[in-house]
Amino acid sequence: MLSLPLPKRLSPESVNGSPIHNTTYENMVEQLEKIGKDALAALKKITDAEMLEEFRIKYLGRKGRITQMLSQIGQLPPEQRREAGRLANKAKKEISEAFEQLKKSLLQSQQEKSQELLDVTLPGIAVHIGKTHIITQTINELLEIFGRMGFAVAYGPEVEDEWHNFIALNIGPEHPARDPFDAFYIDDNTLLRSHTSPVQIRVMEQTKPPIRVVAPGRVYRPDTVDATHMYMFYQIEALVVDEDISMVDMKTTIDQFIHAYYGPEIKWRLRPSFFPFTEPSGEVDLLWVDKHGKENWMEVGGCGMVDPNVFDAVGIDSEKYTGWAFGFGVERLAMRKYGINDIRLLFENDLRFLKQF
Repeated sequence: MLSLPLPKRLSPESVNGSPIHNTTYENMVEQLEKIGKDALAALKKITDAEMLEEFRIKYLGRKGRITQMLSQIGQLPPEQRREAGRLANKAKKEISEAFEQLKKSLLQSQQEKSQELLDVTLPGIAVHIGKTHIITQTINELLEIFGRMGFAVAYGPEVEDEWHNFIALNIGPEHPARDPFDAFYIDDNTLLRSHTSPVQIRVMEQTKPPIRVVAPGRVYRPDTVDATHMYMFYQIEALVVDEDISMVDMKTTIDQFIHAYYGPEIKWRLRPSFFPFTEPSGEVDLLWVDKHGKENWMEVGGCGMVDPNVFDAVGIDSEKYTGWAFGFGVERLAMRKYGINDIRLLFENDLRFLKQF
């Protein structure tokens, strides 16, 4: 209980011969005693943090009752201010200490209740983490298959020069692939690579045969977007260079890869085609059965024996060495495996779709 008696050495006598009225020192002492009693009584009724905060604002806040009393001390005569200030600060200290003690008690009680509600025998809360994107899953699986077949992995820049993207690959100035409408040019000699074949050139420039690499990565072409085409997509390129390499080696590798990825029941075909950097050339198609049961062939990539002009451009003896290469579209491989009928679904970031993989 707060006790704020009127000091004996002070009396409401007079200041400069004028008596002090009851609205000054005596009133202040009475108000402090009343505030103290009210505060202690209010603290006994507090049962939660919300009521405690209301108490703090009412009594100890910037506009609280104690602050208001302290602001009135300046109205007293000089010889009474010191004692009045001491009494007011004493009242504030006692109320603050009682407040902090109750605050600590409520916090401890709340923690004890929380511990009582915790059943350590219950299963833990599952943590939902993200999944690897279906494209990344497909690339990782393809690299794992080629790794088992003895291929190393090579990477190259997505921003290429014309030498690596066209010239060294025997793609002449007249070829439509070099038209500005068919490639994303940055300047006259720089563009976003339109295929992963430039990685073959960089590998052959730096490595002497025998060579056996695969190169995954993004490529860019200004194609019209539809169910099987995008302006940005992924390819995986393979290159083998050694003595006595033939089309039989290439076809056998493709057959082993396709059956390792899709299973023994998959049907595929190799048909003649043309590419400036391979001769002879072919395209690989996979049998596709749509939701209506209709069978269709879907092209997944091109292949062929490396053209001697490509070997000459990178300084490999085309009389001694032969090689083959192929480039497959990663999205189309995934579409065939998982029954996806529109390539755009792979890039729309719809969680309802992506959660299926």
